[in-house]
Amino acid sequence: MSVPAPFRAALGGQLHNGVVLFCSHQHSCLEGFDWARMDEIGDRMDKFDLFSEDQDDLATTIFGESVQLICDGEGRITLPVELMEAVHIAERAMFVGLGRKFQIWSPEMFERRRLKARDNVIDRKLTVPGAPQGRKGGEDGA
Repeated sequence: MSVPAPFRAALGGQLHNGVVLFCSHQHSCLEGFDWARMDEIGDRMDKFDLFSEDQDDLATTIFGESVQLICDGEGRITLPVELMEAVHIAERAMFVGLGRKFQIWSPEMFERRRLKARDNVIDRKLTVPGAPQGRKGGEDGA
């Protein structure tokens, strides 16, 4: 599967580390992000007691089930068969960017998810939170 050019561009210097994938804990898809985000998750896991059951369960699920995939010269990755089977991806897959992470779906499963997400946004009247304090508008404060 080809990693979309905008995501490869965002990886920049991280591209040599590839991407990290694991089965989503919420949906029938794969979750993915760059290696720097995996380091950040590791740092956040340090907030748990090292030997707690919660820490062990999360670490096993996230780190124990994740795979690091290196992009080839054309920006492609090869999805492991066991991950594809776990989320019902057969011949076609969709790469869906979600800000700092992405998901990989079977097209049919994603269409159902997309419609459900839209219904949730409408039903719960969800909006994007305001800008952090001290920032107005874009990056330049405009």
